[in-house]
Amino acid sequence: MADKNTIARPYAQATFEVASEAGTLAEVSASLQIAGDLLRDGRVADYLSDPALGAADRYRFLTGLFDKAGATVFGGSDTHGNNLLKILIENDRVAVLPEIAVAFDILKAQVENTIDVTVTSASALNPDQVSAVTGALKSRLGRQVRLETAIDENLIGGAVIRAGDVVIDGSLRARLEGLSNALVK
Repeated sequence: MADKNTIARPYAQATFEVASEAGTLAEVSASLQIAGDLLRDGRVADYLSDPALGAADRYRFLTGLFDKAGATVFGGSDTHGNNLLKILIENDRVAVLPEIAVAFDILKAQVENTIDVTVTSASALNPDQVSAVTGALKSRLGRQVRLETAIDENLIGGAVIRAGDVVIDGSLRARLEGLSNALVK
């Protein structure tokens, strides 16, 4: 069987095209994120795998769950969201909703010319540092940067920057590991 990302791509592409035409990229993105987060919960997957549940039961359960969680694209009057969910249920592909959400957001970021960046540092960054890192990354990557910070005290000092497939490891831990490897040789 193909991996989940391969299965998710065409669904994400079709959903993106419909949402783009309708001008609902943000709303669809938020709903897909909520749905994806809920489906990552093993209890939901276990419930959905019950062979006694029919497609209509799964649809009612998911639309109710998504609606209560705030995923407005599913279950309400949005026919595109409802159709997506019905197709996923019919083709036994509901489990790939988390991957569809990720693939959709990648397409959305390309159109918006943005990139999500995570800066992990040994201690909290002050606002000036966040601003400086954001400006430098915007210049280097040529895109708008949505920066998120995280703390990992094991880094000792410095930072690790993750922007899509790009990883810049400027941590003291990485430098010490490099030095250690050079001394061992």
